[in-house]
Parts: sequence; structure tokens; C-alpha cells
Amino acid sequence: MKLYTYFRSSAAYRVRIALNLKGVAYDAVPINLLKGEQREESYGSVNPQKRVPSLDTGSATLIQSPAILEYIDEVYPEPPLLPVGAINRAKVRAIASLIACDIHPLNNSGTLAYLKNQLGQDQQAADEWYAHWVRQGFDAIEALLGPGPYAFGSRITLADIYLVPQVFNARRFKVSLDDYPKIAAVDAACAAHQAFQDAAPDRQPDAV
Repeated sequence: MKLYTYFRSSAAYRVRIALNLKGVAYDAVPINLLKGEQREESYGSVNPQKRVPSLDTGSATLIQSPAILEYIDEVYPEPPLLPVGAINRAKVRAIASLIACDIHPLNNSGTLAYLKNQLGQDQQAADEWYAHWVRQGFDAIEALLGPGPYAFGSRITLADIYLVPQVFNARRFKVSLDDYPKIAAVDAACAAHQAFQDAAPDRQPDAV
């Protein structure tokens, strides 16, 4: 199994966490987004969207982290990434969707580059844009999180897998977590788990 990844990509980070939690071995294939390697023809044949992650399972190449995470959970069911019960599953999926659909698309590298290069915004404006959408999302997540230590209790779920990379990005862009003690506590609990440690950006072979 090969994972096309970039060390600071939050979408690829999610997949690394899930593979580690499931104990699934994979080879990392770094794609340097800053150098534009995702736009090269050779990678376009792997992923027509020219983004990371992509997961080559040996029989197919999958794209889009939500689809890849569902695949991983279906093929490697232990430990499960969703809790028991339809209501509980919906709560976990809501956190994941809030990050994947609302926060991340507005703040990914392509969006920020368009703000600066095509719309002429300076770095300060881009940073303010980033912080605005993170805070708006985190306000909701802070209110939605269940009892700890993880996002919804004593077992790691998709909510944690989505939240930890978003917290990493928030810190990287200097968005304070002072107003989000529950989010910070979940992140700290996950940071003690080996699967999250091994998935962290600074542990990746392409980390710079």
C-alpha cells in the first residue's frame, strides 16, 4: 500500500493517523506541494484532482480523505472509527464534516494562494481570513464535543482524526486555543497516543 502524502497536509495527516490506528503498513510517497509536484503530469495520472492524499491499495488508487477513511474503516474494521449507535455516529460525522467541508476548504493552500496571487491580498489579510474561519468552526466544535478524554469519550473516533490535524494547522497559523479548552484537551489526549505521534508532520520523511 502506498500513500501519496505531504507532511503538512491536514488531509494526508488524517489518513496517516487512521492507518496507524489500524496497524496498516504503508509506504509514504512524498509529494511536495510547495514545489508544485502535485501539478506534474506523472502525479496527475495518479490523482486527476492533483491533490493529496492518494492511497494506492494495490488494486485501485483512492482519492479524497473522507472516502479513503471510510475505505480504511470498512476493510480494516478494528478498532472501529465510529461509535455504536446511529445518534453517536451522526455526532462524530458532524465534527468530521464541519472540519472537512467548512473549515478546511476555505483555508487550504490553494485557497490561500488564490487570495494572495489572484485577488491581491497581502499575508496579513490571508492570515486574518484563515483565523476567522478556524475560530468560527472551533466555536461550534467546542460546543459539540462530548465528555473526554477524546472527542466523544474513551475511544478514538473520526472526530479526533479530523480535529488533531486542524489544531496543528491552527497553531501553525498562530490561532490561539485559549477559548477552546475542550479542543485543547482532546488534542493533548491524542498526542499521548503512538498512532498520532507517528503521524505527526515532524515525524514524516519529507518534513523540512
